[in-house]
Amino acid sequence: MEGDDVKRISRLTAILTQLQTKRILTAAMLSEKFGVSKRTIYRDIKALEKAGVPVLTEEGKGYSLMEGYKVPPIMFTEQQANALILAEQLVLKSKDASFVKDYSEAIDKIKSVLRYSSKDKANLLADRTQYSEVLDQERSSSNLSDLQRALTNYQLVKIQYINKEGTTTTRMVEPFAIVSAENWYLIAWCRLREGFRFFRPDRIQKMEIQAENFQPHNLTLQEYFDRYQ
Repeated sequence: MEGDDVKRISRLTAILTQLQTKRILTAAMLSEKFGVSKRTIYRDIKALEKAGVPVLTEEGKGYSLMEGYKVPPIMFTEQQANALILAEQLVLKSKDASFVKDYSEAIDKIKSVLRYSSKDKANLLADRTQYSEVLDQERSSSNLSDLQRALTNYQLVKIQYINKEGTTTTRMVEPFAIVSAENWYLIAWCRLREGFRFFRPDRIQKMEIQAENFQPHNLTLQEYFDRYQ
């Protein structure tokens, strides 16, 4: 098999993985990712269609796969998928470029076997998680998994929180993001203070995820930092 054919087969496989990973992709996004022209992407999409892959084209939006096209060979719970996304943020801080590349590609393959609802949540969590490496710093919290779930499902959380002065208050919060510096922090809209606040998960004495859903805060993590920090 010629080298160009091998490259194309590899790219077609990678495009299929990307389509399984994201809800929708544009030709421009795929072109940039694989370093080829949009015309090449158009040909690749037609090749996938001819091979029987049910690629749907939405005018003005992009490409997606028909729901249920692939039966997932592995099933992850939402908490397991969230844990992998959090681990990805740690790996992205590695200084070994090949390791980062391999892990990121592995995460893409893992996302590809998630159902659309879980996939959207995993992508949201990846966008709302930030990790800054601090060596020799112990992190201890049993709340991160539940907070991740509340964040991706837009569920209100009731917490009993003790601040650094030792004062305990009860708060209703809307989880927005999870970041790490010297400790893990939850960024959430606090209904008591009527604004965004930082909470250390290890200072949450008691936590109850409520049945009530809140309206998503329509800004990215970077937009939050630009606006409020």
